[in-house]
Amino acid sequence: MPLSFPVSVEKNHSLQRRMEVLGISEKDLSERFIQSGGKGGQNVNKVSTAVHLIHKPSGKQIKCSVYRTQGLNRYKARDLLCLELERELNPKRTDDALQKLRKKKQDKHRKSVKKKLEKEKPEWNDPM
Repeated sequence: MPLSFPVSVEKNHSLQRRMEVLGISEKDLSERFIQSGGKGGQNVNKVSTAVHLIHKPSGKQIKCSVYRTQGLNRYKARDLLCLELERELNPKRTDDALQKLRKKKQDKHRKSVKKKLEKEKPEWNDPM
């Protein structure tokens, strides 16, 4: 039975496909839940929302306490595990993807700064 996390159906299917391609099965994973602490108030201090995931064949350990809910942290931990294993299998490809993402963010930032400067530019009324 496939796992279902509190994310969209597309994200669930995408994660499942990535795990299948990488040869990760749920029986290869050891999962523990721990208290995360930090921001989030009483919820994170009382409830074990953080996830500690161990992939037995590779020995990779992932600790995830990004979100305030256990379900989202379980999803994100598996996502991070897939990313780690993909990076290990093909470092050049993931580096290229990260570089493209950085460039895209830089371009977006430059565009927003340019737009902001154009908005602030005073309009000069030439009486001639």
